[in-house]
Amino acid sequence: MSWPTDTELNAIKNAVAQMSGRDAGEVRVVVAPYRICPLGAHIDHQGGTVSAMTINKGILLGFVPSGDPKVVLRSAQFEGEVHFRVDETQHPIHLANKNGGISTSPLREKGTWGTYAKGALYALQSKGNNLQQGIIGYISGSDGLDSSGLSSSAAVGVAYLLAFESANELAVSPTENIEYDRLIENGYLGLRNGILDQSAILLSSYGCLTCMDCKTKEHKLVHAPELERPFKILLAFSGLRQALTTNPGYNRRVAECQEAAKVLLAASGNSELEPTLCNVELAVYEAHKHELDPHLARRAEHYFSENSRVTRGLEVWASGNLEEFGKLISASGLSSIENYECGAEPLIQLYNILIRAPGVYGARFSGAGFRGCCLAFVDAEKAEAAASYVKNEYRKLQPELMNQLNHENTVLICEAGHSARVL
Repeated sequence: MSWPTDTELNAIKNAVAQMSGRDAGEVRVVVAPYRICPLGAHIDHQGGTVSAMTINKGILLGFVPSGDPKVVLRSAQFEGEVHFRVDETQHPIHLANKNGGISTSPLREKGTWGTYAKGALYALQSKGNNLQQGIIGYISGSDGLDSSGLSSSAAVGVAYLLAFESANELAVSPTENIEYDRLIENGYLGLRNGILDQSAILLSSYGCLTCMDCKTKEHKLVHAPELERPFKILLAFSGLRQALTTNPGYNRRVAECQEAAKVLLAASGNSELEPTLCNVELAVYEAHKHELDPHLARRAEHYFSENSRVTRGLEVWASGNLEEFGKLISASGLSSIENYECGAEPLIQLYNILIRAPGVYGARFSGAGFRGCCLAFVDAEKAEAAASYVKNEYRKLQPELMNQLNHENTVLICEAGHSARVL
């Protein structure tokens, strides 16, 4: 695989060796890739079925066990060190902050970049793990990709979990770590997201589409046949970097989905069920959707149509039909805009540019569309032409945002990746 390179690994190992006084050969490295979600947008928190895969970009965390409970961390992106102890009890920070205002871009904000390490400790402690061994670590994210809609937050959380578990010789399964990372984001930070991100990061396999039923927590890997026309993944960046927890739109839409479920369950005599849309049968939705307020009706329509797109998408992926798969991705993007009503204007502009770009099979937001980037699947032979087209067209519409971006990272051409692991 093209990532991480030997140069990147050696740089991380040498940084930890310098911090700890240990030999670089003793340094372990966690590789935690970023993820994309081709289909299954905004339905994981409602127990829907989602699809995902990792890419060949992400988080690298080099570390050695510290030999005592102390944790010392440095970041490639920010100055200073983070210090705490694994024998100190951690408490949710969102309870002390009514705005839930911690950034979900953990490598971006200078004062809070170590928060996810403490969140990982909180998650492990909350399940009865008493850690004795701290770590001396150095963390680095792929340049310019934090706050991009690729789930850098989940990747960082997973990286710290794997490092603490490795240092303390804890045997933890990927499915258990999905729950631990959920505790970081839901329990420690107070973000009301689902389990898609950490599931993709922990379960994906190269060349496969990871499918997760967020109600049952069951997952499967769907292999694609040998493709006659290989594809690449385009990531087109908007220049917007607002964090999810500082935008009320994300949590508000989760609440609206729950309200829609409550109305539909009451109409069908099932008020005792948890008000999530996965508990509403499709037939019930069709029979009672006229009883929903217009904005709730749009949220429910997105959920049920997106679930249908995921089901169809798994079939066409397994058959190798990238053109049909791409059409479903673009339909998902359109529903995110029209029914889920998310996405800032620059992201919507990027979406419209991408679906017109040469060789692009399909495109949608990566993340909630309030900041970050859009993703697209593209014919590998036309990837460079598509990237050039997107840059030129987006600059016409958003010259100021384009000027805030690193020119090399305006549109990235990526490949599929592997799952998180300790090297």
